[in-house]
Amino acid sequence: MHKALLTFLVTILFLSVAQAQEFSIKGKLLDATTKSPLEGATIHAESVQDSVLITYAVSNAKGHFNLEGKTRQKEVNVFFSFTGYKTLQRTISVQRDSNLGTLELEELVQELKGVNVTGERIPIKVKNDTLEFNAASFKTRPDATVEDVLKRLPGVEVDSDGKITSNGQDVDKVLVNGQVFFSNDPKVATKSLPKEVVDKIQILNTKTKTQEFTGEEGDGETKTINLTIKEDKNKGYLGRASAGYGTDERYQLNGLLNYFRDTERVSVIAGSNNINNTGFSFDEIYDMVGRSSRSGASFNSQGGFTVGGLSFGFGQGIVTSSNLGASYANQEKGKYMANANYFLALSDSYNDEKNSRENILNTGSFFTDSESSFEGTTNSNQGGANLEFDVDKTLRISLRPQMSISHTDSKTSRSTVSRDDTDEIINNNQILDQSNRMNRRFSNNLDILKKLDTIGGYLRLSFNNENSKEENKISFNSETNLFGDNPETETLDQQTTVDNSEDSYQVEATYRLAFSKVYSMDIGYEFSHLKEENTKEVFDFDDGTGSYSLFNQELSSDFDFTTVQSTPSLGFAKRNDKLHMGITARYTRTDLDNEDFLQNSTFSKTFDNLLINSFFRYNFDSSKRLSIGLRTSLDIPELQQLQPVPNISNPLNVIVGNPNLKPGINRRIYLGYNNFNWRERTGTYIYMGMVFRDDQVSPTTITDEDFLRTTRYVNVDGNYSHYAGIGVSKELRKDSTLTIKVNLRPSVNLQKNVGFNNGDRLEAKRFSFNPRVSTLFNYKELVTLEPEYTLSLNTTRYNLDHLSDIKFTAHNIKLKTTTYWPKNVVWGNDISYSYNSNVGPGFDKDALFWNASIGLQMFKKQATLKLLGYDILNQNINTRRTTGEDFIQDFQGTVLQRYFMTSFTFKFDQFGGKKSRPSGFGF
Repeated sequence: MHKALLTFLVTILFLSVAQAQEFSIKGKLLDATTKSPLEGATIHAESVQDSVLITYAVSNAKGHFNLEGKTRQKEVNVFFSFTGYKTLQRTISVQRDSNLGTLELEELVQELKGVNVTGERIPIKVKNDTLEFNAASFKTRPDATVEDVLKRLPGVEVDSDGKITSNGQDVDKVLVNGQVFFSNDPKVATKSLPKEVVDKIQILNTKTKTQEFTGEEGDGETKTINLTIKEDKNKGYLGRASAGYGTDERYQLNGLLNYFRDTERVSVIAGSNNINNTGFSFDEIYDMVGRSSRSGASFNSQGGFTVGGLSFGFGQGIVTSSNLGASYANQEKGKYMANANYFLALSDSYNDEKNSRENILNTGSFFTDSESSFEGTTNSNQGGANLEFDVDKTLRISLRPQMSISHTDSKTSRSTVSRDDTDEIINNNQILDQSNRMNRRFSNNLDILKKLDTIGGYLRLSFNNENSKEENKISFNSETNLFGDNPETETLDQQTTVDNSEDSYQVEATYRLAFSKVYSMDIGYEFSHLKEENTKEVFDFDDGTGSYSLFNQELSSDFDFTTVQSTPSLGFAKRNDKLHMGITARYTRTDLDNEDFLQNSTFSKTFDNLLINSFFRYNFDSSKRLSIGLRTSLDIPELQQLQPVPNISNPLNVIVGNPNLKPGINRRIYLGYNNFNWRERTGTYIYMGMVFRDDQVSPTTITDEDFLRTTRYVNVDGNYSHYAGIGVSKELRKDSTLTIKVNLRPSVNLQKNVGFNNGDRLEAKRFSFNPRVSTLFNYKELVTLEPEYTLSLNTTRYNLDHLSDIKFTAHNIKLKTTTYWPKNVVWGNDISYSYNSNVGPGFDKDALFWNASIGLQMFKKQATLKLLGYDILNQNINTRRTTGEDFIQDFQGTVLQRYFMTSFTFKFDQFGGKKSRPSGFGF
C-alpha cells in the first residue's frame, strides 16, 4: 500500500513541478546613508496572486545575497527587510539569472500612521544571537500545533519524543511571551498550543537570570524558544477537550483551557488515561498512541513517566494516571514578573520484568536468571512560583519557592536462580518487598542582583535552601537456598521503619569588576551546609511472641551526616562581538562528618581540591560558531556508598558502604562547531568531548563458592567516557509545492569502566557507533512522510583472557505518514521495526510496531472523530542488552500492547470578542 502511495505521489510531484522555472536573484544591500553593507538582512519572494511565501535568503557579511527558488509564476514580489530600516519591495519577472546590483535601505526614523507595514510578513530575522521566524510564513495544516511548525523551520529538528534541537543544540526551555508555560519541560507548550495563536518564534541562546538582567549574551550551549502570541489572540480563551474509549477498557480523557489578557495568562490542564500518555498533546493524529518501548523519554524501572519534574507512576510498564494542573503568569516590563503553577498527579502502575545476566569473574562466569513483578500507586502534589521584582533599573530581587508532597505504596516480588557454567543450580532466592513511603520537600531561592555600572559590573547575592522529609515502612520477606556439598536455607522476615530528613542551605556572593565592556574579573564565594539525619530500625519476626520484636542492630542505623563545602573563586573573561573567552579557578574545601549512634562508624574527613574551568567561543559570523572548553567538577560519594551498614534488599548481593571514600574528580574537555548557511538552507554541526574520571567510586565484589556476593566501594582511576558526532541538515524546496528536510546524525562513544572482583581488576571498554538518518517530506500540506533509520553497532572488550569480545547490532527503522486527503479526513501511520541481534534465548529479538489512526474533521474543523489502532500487529516489545565491567545482561519488560480506540476532540476559542462557533456540519 505504501509503495503504491509513494509511486502515486512521485508522479503527482513530477507533473506539478515540471513546468516550474528555476530562478536566481542576486544583489547587494547597503545602508542608504553610510553605504555600509547590511549583514543578516532578509530577502524573501511571495507569489503576486496570494502572497504565499516562495523562498527566502539572508545577506552575508558583505551585504551580498542570492535568492534562489522555483515557481510557475511569471512574476514574484520580492521584499528586502532589515531591523530598523524601511522594507523595500520590488516586483520582478522570473528569470534563471537576475542581478539587481546595489540596493539601498533607508533607516526607519518614524513609523507613519496608516502605512501598511509589509515587513510584518518577513519570514526570518537575524539579530545578534537571536533568530526570529514569522509563524505564518511557514505553511502547515490549519490545525497544526507549535511542534508542527517547528519541524518546518530551517535548522530545527524535533524527534519522535518531542525533543527539540536547533542546529544540533538542545532546546531546554520554551517560553510563551517570555514566561514559563506550566513547567520548564518544552513539550508542554509545543504539544499543547496551536500554531494559529502564535505570531513570532524566537530562537536564542539560553541565559541565566544574571545574564538576562545585565544584558550579557548567553553561553550558547543550549537554546531557548520564545513564542509571542498574536495581538488579536492575546485577549480571550483557547480550549481543547478530548475523550476516547477502546478495547481492553483502554481510555483517555484530557482537557486544556488557556485564558489570555495582554500579559496575563491563566491555564488549566487535566487528564486521565491508562495508555501511558502524559495527556499534554492534542495533535490530531498521534495524541492517543501512548508510549512504546522505543521511546527515549524519562522513564525509570517500574511504570510511569516524568513531565516537568512531576512523576506519573514509577517507570516502565503500564500506568493508569490522572493529573490536574493550573498555571498563572503576569508581568509588567521594568516592574515585575510573576508565574505560579500547581500539579496533582495520581497513578497506578504494574510491570513484569525478566533478566538474564552473565556475571564475569576473573576465573570464569556464572549466570543468574530473574523474574520480577511490580505493582505501585502514587499520588503527588507539586506547586511553585517564580517572582521577580525590579526595584529600579539597577536592582532586581527574585524569589522561587517550590513545594511537593507525595505518597507511594509499592509491592515487588522477585525470584532469582544462579547457575554455574555447567548449568548446575548453585542457589536461588525469592523476595517479597512491600513499602509505604511519604516524601515532603520544600525549596526556595532568594536572589538579589545589583548593577554597579553601565559596562557590566554587578553584585549578586543568593540564598538557597532545600528541606526534605521521608518516612518509609517496609515489609521484607526472603528465602535463599544454597545447593551443593553444604546445602543451606536462610529466611528473612523483617519490618523496617526509616525516618530520614535532609536540610541543605547555600549562600553565594559574586562580584564582577568590569574594567571595560570587554574585560572583566569575577570574585566569588560559596558556602553550603547539608545535614542528613537518618534513623533506620529493622525488626526480625519472633516466632515465640508472634510479632516483629527482635531488634536487628547490625542492619539498623541511627546517624547524623554533614557535608560542608566552602569555595572561593576567581575568574577573568574577555567578551566582544566575535570572541568570548575566560578562565575560572575554584578552591573547594569539603568536610564530611558522620556520627552513627548504633554502628560506631563515626568519621570525619576533609578534602581540598583546586578546580579549573575555562572556555573559548569564537563567532565567525551570525551563523557560524566554534566553542572549546574545560569543565571540572567534584563527585561527592553518596551516603549509601559511605555507610558501613549492610543493604540486604538483594540477599544474593549484599552491599556495604566504605567510609574511607574520597570525592571523585571529573574533567570534561569539549569542542563544538555550528554553522548554518541560510542561503543554501544547509546546517552542519560537529561536537566531541572527553571525560576523565579520577578517583571514581567503583564497586569491588567478593564472590564465594556459592556465588553469594558482597559488594563494597573503592576509589579507582582509569574510568573515562568519550564521545563525538556530526550533524548535517539540508532543506530542499520546490516553490510552495514540496519541502524536503534531510538530517544525518552519526555519533560514536567510547567508554571504559573499572571495577574489582575477588581482588582482581576488571576493565570493560565499550565502543558504539550510531549513525542516524531522517527525512521530512511534505507535499502541499496534503502528505507528510517522515522516514528514519538508526543503526547501533556495539562492541565490549574485557581485559580477561577467557572472555571474548561481546558484539551486538541493533537496527531501528521508522516511518511516519500523515495524509490530509480527501478533505476533512486525516490518516496517520506510525511504523517502527526494531532488531537486536545478540539477546539471549527466550528474549524477543525483533518486532514490527504499527500504530494507525484515521480522523474525520467536522464542525468547520473544530472537532475530530477518530479511530485509532495501537500496536496493530501485536508485536510491541521492550528488550535490550547492556554490558558493564563485570556483567552482560539481557532485559525484557512489560509494554503496552494492541488496542483500538475511538475518540472525539473538540476545540473552542474566543479572541477579541469573536467566538468560534460551529454552524452546521460544515464538511
